[in-house]
Amino acid sequence: MSEQRKTRVALVFGGRSTEHAVSCASAAMFLGAIDRSRYDVVPVGIARDGRWVLASGDPARLTMTSASELPSVDAVAEPGVSVAPSSGGAGGALSITGRADIPAGLGEVDVVLPLLHGTYGEDGTIQGLLEMAGVRYAGAGVLASAAGMDKEYMKLLFAARGLPMGPYVVVRDRDWSAGEAERRKVLDEVSGLGFPVFVKPARGGSSIGTSKVDSAGELEAAISAARQHDRKVLVEAFVDGVEVECAVLEGIGGAAPDASLPGQVIVDPDATWYDFEAKYLGAGTGMEIPAPIPDADVERIRQMAGTAFDAIDCEGLARVDFFYTASGEILVNEINTMPGMTPASGFPRMWAATGLPLPELIDRIITTALSKPLEPGTGAP
Repeated sequence: MSEQRKTRVALVFGGRSTEHAVSCASAAMFLGAIDRSRYDVVPVGIARDGRWVLASGDPARLTMTSASELPSVDAVAEPGVSVAPSSGGAGGALSITGRADIPAGLGEVDVVLPLLHGTYGEDGTIQGLLEMAGVRYAGAGVLASAAGMDKEYMKLLFAARGLPMGPYVVVRDRDWSAGEAERRKVLDEVSGLGFPVFVKPARGGSSIGTSKVDSAGELEAAISAARQHDRKVLVEAFVDGVEVECAVLEGIGGAAPDASLPGQVIVDPDATWYDFEAKYLGAGTGMEIPAPIPDADVERIRQMAGTAFDAIDCEGLARVDFFYTASGEILVNEINTMPGMTPASGFPRMWAATGLPLPELIDRIITTALSKPLEPGTGAP
């Protein structure tokens, strides 16, 4: 790392997934909070068609205001400039080409923060690309990203660690497409969960493609809708409880992971369930931190969040989501290895309530990434 300049961070956002707009909104919050006295930021957008571009660093141009005015990389791309990861030796680099007015050495970055949600970003793909290029990056590695993205294998790993979960059924493409008899078997198995159920893409997020199904007659249409986003579908039994989230950070210096105070999700009263609009645009959506549950259960959730983090061999940061029932039962729902960072998102709010405001949270995420070896699985600096 050069001693002549501040640490240079490439903030990569957007991406090819259906969560493109959420990633842009997360980038806006980071850009507005990162300590510019310590870090130079290179905003790199990935357009929906996969192009890497140099983007505007103005947070106001990336905020999410309404469902009809979602932010996008194309709207903030610097014209005539392309970006690609390249092998840059110690510290890694990006190749930035195009206009003559681009400062020399801008691509010499110390760490990449892949603030991407969903496929082609949170699923191990960009993590593998950056490792091949020898570029340090923040957050989960290839395995944890892939396992955290695929809800079936996430649940299998959680079960191996003894974490309690609600009943679910995996609907595979080969069974759904095999013919009427096989499809009927799938529908019967899912109906065995009882109603309502939640039908979702197995490798998706932000409730995109997810439906709440109240009767068997709605089930086939909901599975078909989820299959528009992923050919593998997960159907989960309804859990009569509140949703509680807990933010996790990798421990410092090899210590156990740190878990925040958990927060209870307060869903907009005008929403029927916690869907995309309720999560990001609902005026009445919020979070109560700490969650209004007994202190002993708060500590159980924090401990279980750390166990879930370790179960998929996670690094950097994550958010673990739970259900908490009236009888005090705690069930793990899922883990997000690159949680949302929008103003509506729980991850930064829970850490702020735990005593780590957003600028310090960003600093810890970057510092943790910079301490990692460039060669996975080795102690090489």
